[in-house]
Amino acid sequence: MSTKLFLIIAGVLWGTGGLAGAVLQNLTGLHPLAVAAYRLLLGGAIATAALAGQIRRVKITKPLTRRLIAAGALLAIFQASYFGGVAMTSVSLATLVTIGSTPVMLAAFTALRTRRLPSTRTTLSIAMAVIGLALLAGTPSTRTPAETVVGITMCLIAAGGFAAFTVINRTPVLPAGQTISLGLLIGGLVLLPIALPLGMAIPLRADTLLTAAFLGTIPTAVAYGCYLTALRGSNVVTAALAAVLEPLTATVLSVLFFNESLGTTGAVGAVLLGIALVMSYSADSGSAQGEPALRPGKPDAGVKP
Repeated sequence: MSTKLFLIIAGVLWGTGGLAGAVLQNLTGLHPLAVAAYRLLLGGAIATAALAGQIRRVKITKPLTRRLIAAGALLAIFQASYFGGVAMTSVSLATLVTIGSTPVMLAAFTALRTRRLPSTRTTLSIAMAVIGLALLAGTPSTRTPAETVVGITMCLIAAGGFAAFTVINRTPVLPAGQTISLGLLIGGLVLLPIALPLGMAIPLRADTLLTAAFLGTIPTAVAYGCYLTALRGSNVVTAALAAVLEPLTATVLSVLFFNESLGTTGAVGAVLLGIALVMSYSADSGSAQGEPALRPGKPDAGVKP
């Protein structure tokens, strides 16, 4: 399966996460940060159980430990900062700032590291994606100017966390499945001290448990596993652009299942997002952004023969 297809799958599956998280929150009354903690913990636990045989063969080394702690901490920072941004502004504005700024940060990082400006295709893809996100978000409702500034700052921190997660995991030390399973567990543990005081008790009903299991499995363990698998054969900017499929998928699902109206402006934004992805993914992997693609293959660091 091609790396671009893995990226598309990851973006679409992420798009189901927001709705699943909202359903879980409505069923349980959990704080959004508690939902985020459950998402990471359950995703990590499910992935670890599925890959238990492979994980038992992992040889713990200092570089591997540092990588897993960094990956987990960055996932926790991303989740906590994003939900903090949502609380201080709105879902639409937080999504626009977080997802829109991530590829910009990665393009700037790549340009500084390679001492080469982004290609015209990359620049146009990012610009079109940001404009599309803005049109899809509409006119975000915000609170006071001070809260808006704090919220946007938190969203930029979230974007930086996801960008850093993308950069450090482009060079593998473990296969993607093992990296994300252990990284998600660590990220969930990092969020526990914040989430526990907010309350994490949930009713043991079938609808609640199935929703929580779906949230941990499909948009978390599977989606991030696909993302890391694709990341190792593509460039970081192209990989980050897959995230624009998250709000696009969520919007489509809301229209189909919750009778929400998209409107002309939103439809234009959705089309622009699609064009941005086509422009980016039609380029040769890696070289279009001035960064060579890594050869797909199994990493050998940290795994016993």
